Amino acid sequence: MCGSRRLYEYLRRGMALVAVGVFGWAVGAAELTLTPDALTRFGNGPMIARKLQGLPADPALPAVELSDESDAARQLRGLVARGVSQGFDRILYDNRDRDHSSLPASRFPNLTALRYAPDLVAAGLDYGLAGPIVIPGLVFGNSSTAMTAGVDARSLVRHAMTAPGGAARAYRDYVSNSIYMYPEHQDHDAVDLYPANWPYTIVSQGSSYSDRPFMEAVAMTLAAFPADTRAALIEHNLVAPTMQMILRRNLRGVRSRADYLSPVAHPTVFSGENLRPGRMIGQAAAMRPENIPPQVRLSMVQEDFSQSAGLAGLDEHLFTTPSAVARIWRGPAWERQMVVSAEPTVDPNGHGVQFDWVLLRGDPARVRIEPQGPDGMTARITVNWHDAFALPTNDSGGTDGRETSRVDIGVFAWNGLSDSAPAILSISFPTHQHRTYETGPGGAVRLASVDYDARRRGATYDPRLHWSAPWRDEFAYGPDGALTGWTRDTGHELDIYDASGQPVQGPPIRYELAQPPGEAPVLVILREGAQN
Repeated sequence: MCGSRRLYEYLRRGMALVAVGVFGWAVGAAELTLTPDALTRFGNGPMIARKLQGLPADPALPAVELSDESDAARQLRGLVARGVSQGFDRILYDNRDRDHSSLPASRFPNLTALRYAPDLVAAGLDYGLAGPIVIPGLVFGNSSTAMTAGVDARSLVRHAMTAPGGAARAYRDYVSNSIYMYPEHQDHDAVDLYPANWPYTIVSQGSSYSDRPFMEAVAMTLAAFPADTRAALIEHNLVAPTMQMILRRNLRGVRSRADYLSPVAHPTVFSGENLRPGRMIGQAAAMRPENIPPQVRLSMVQEDFSQSAGLAGLDEHLFTTPSAVARIWRGPAWERQMVVSAEPTVDPNGHGVQFDWVLLRGDPARVRIEPQGPDGMTARITVNWHDAFALPTNDSGGTDGRETSRVDIGVFAWNGLSDSAPAILSISFPTHQHRTYETGPGGAVRLASVDYDARRRGATYDPRLHWSAPWRDEFAYGPDGALTGWTRDTGHELDIYDASGQPVQGPPIRYELAQPPGEAPVLVILREGAQN
């Protein structure tokens, strides 16, 4: 099909798009430019690009450029040539870093590149995190960028996890057949700084260009699905969950189902060295519509994480979305509990589903998971406080020195044919505070002391989530184990507080967060009747 006929086909269907640079056979690529009049917004919701999808594939073009003689490229070209796989027909590639780290136009000749009209570029809608525009078609993309300036510097994924509404937007893409890749850029080096893990994005180890191996592997895997399988995935909005399963199931070191249901397959951040694109292509090509796994959806039945906890009275609920839930441990307790259900999970083919609840990160002695019912649909989860701990990285139990302050629990659905991608429950701990716990009467474990002065100790903390304070509290308990108060050491005086948190002597106090320009937040004490 020539370029002019392809342009005619799309204009005939009434798409508010402009096709630019269509084909140019030397480059072997097609582009669609999104314009403002193609966008619809309902109320305060997101903008939606109506009917946007990639261009039809030209059977005269190879699936992968012929100069690529890698095993994966030859495998995909053969599958498409034999009619097993659909190829890049109607798949969109959304580069969101203005070609800083983009797939070359000649790499996949039938892949449609999405471009943005000047007005949308001027508004920044083409750059950074995906989500401002919902694209109903099958889309994969990347942005090899990060927030690099100031105390709030972070990767785009950590930004999404810690910005209001960020997790909801990431989930919306996840269930809209869109999957995006971003680098961790210094958020997963000496320390894993992410407050949660989720299946919504793919995060690559490294900075600029570290996403390239994932873009190629994801592109070829999407192209490898048979046409009927891909149609079923799109119909049920399961493209991204299924891609996440295939990526994780075929990582280096994941040799069996037991490996898949273990930490080795579900890191926060993925290394390009562990990709096995040939195996990903093979699994996608072999998948039948009746074998598609479900998307695990969770609901919180009961929990003791609070909307106001700790001295600053901050919310312990970082985000609650159907396939990822994140909590921040702010209160003084040694132990927390929750009951979580996977009842909202529905298999696309009506198969019965069994659930596996797996500790992906954390001390097994401090996390107890008790599945309930014959199918394990619900689980009671009990977690004890965790100090920062080393992150295992290989089969022999060794570590690379990277630290984490988070517990992850994965929930997997097995429909008798395929395992799902995980839904992930994460609990992060404020280990920039130096806490000690002790055993009280009857064996109950209780908080003994907290050193809040992270700034003095040089401990880092996320300024969006946590704070420092220039004091250390030592807690006191009565013979029955009940809290009677604490002594606060500010470095220049000792203050005695009662069990309600008020000074034994002097006016009542309250706390307030202050954030000097260019610095992380600190907690300050305001005394009633005093000029602060």
